Amino acid sequence: MDTKHAKLERHSMAFATAILFVASLGGLFEIAPLFTIENTVEKVDGIRPYTPLELAGFDIYVREGCYACHSQMIRTLKSDVDRYGPYSLAAESMYDHPHQWGSKRTGPDLARIGGKYSDDWHVAHLSDPRAVVQGSVMPGYAFLSDTSLDTARLPSSLTALSRTGVPYTDSQIENAQRDAGYQGDQDADNEDELFERYGPDVQVRDFDGNPDRLTEMDALVAYLQMLGTLVNFDTLNHEEIAR
Repeated sequence: MDTKHAKLERHSMAFATAILFVASLGGLFEIAPLFTIENTVEKVDGIRPYTPLELAGFDIYVREGCYACHSQMIRTLKSDVDRYGPYSLAAESMYDHPHQWGSKRTGPDLARIGGKYSDDWHVAHLSDPRAVVQGSVMPGYAFLSDTSLDTARLPSSLTALSRTGVPYTDSQIENAQRDAGYQGDQDADNEDELFERYGPDVQVRDFDGNPDRLTEMDALVAYLQMLGTLVNFDTLNHEEIAR
């Protein structure tokens, strides 16, 4: 004797409609609660948008495919935390387009790389990885030191990101080119303007060791040296964030 379900299976359109209805209910139950909260990412003190120089470094990082071998997601596993430091917070990537989370690691996770090594180390490592890390399979990026940073596109980049919700102000967009130069020139007397727009935690110096010009190496090292430095994990209660 045919059951109701067997009869339904013989009517393809009705069966497909029933599947779509059930799947829609599951999606509704997952999505609807999100509309009842103000934000799906908890606010964490210290998080700010990238400076123009850091943003340029992020774009170079993505352009060169660094994400294919390096994740920026320290999981809550003890092995991850013991090796890399406090586990990653969603807020740390809230302004990333695209974010760099993942678990595929040919090289180490870089979520806490900021301040771990000197600028000189990063420049040497990026230029000739095997001269610094024996047996490294990472390609070299020495050309970044010879490539002047194109700052003309930075106002457009900030404008585009502001339309996606990154809270760049009109002043930050208008001064994007100058701010990139300010951050990469430790001898300039413009730090106050940069700090006023982005906060006092911005690192200002010649990152690539060549004070004569602003290069893509400056931008990439500035980005790497910022990673994981914005949040004070000594005072942050991870359990509260997790809830």
